[in-house]
Amino acid sequence: MNEISPEDQQLAKAMRALSHPARLAILRYLSDISTPCCGDVMTCVELAQSTVSQHLKVLLEAGLIERRGQGTKNCYSICTERLSSVQSLFERTVAPLTVKSVSQKSE
Repeated sequence: MNEISPEDQQLAKAMRALSHPARLAILRYLSDISTPCCGDVMTCVELAQSTVSQHLKVLLEAGLIERRGQGTKNCYSICTERLSSVQSLFERTVAPLTVKSVSQKSE
């Protein structure tokens, strides 16, 4: 049996954070706007401020976004390095599975 690698754990954490449609909408919004604050982020999804804050917390804990204090407000931006890393991990992990699956069906 294979051990669960640290890379698999990192990918799973990121995928859990990406698995909610509101969080995907938030990431899309953050990619279009320069350092929006929490109140700004609320405009991209029709959810209560506390729910948006919870989604932001999940994205922060996964390392997919960064928070910077700006006066009394918190502003957010995408952590592009981390997203690139997650994309690379996903491609290295999932692409080989797809290739194996196709080749097994043709045998």
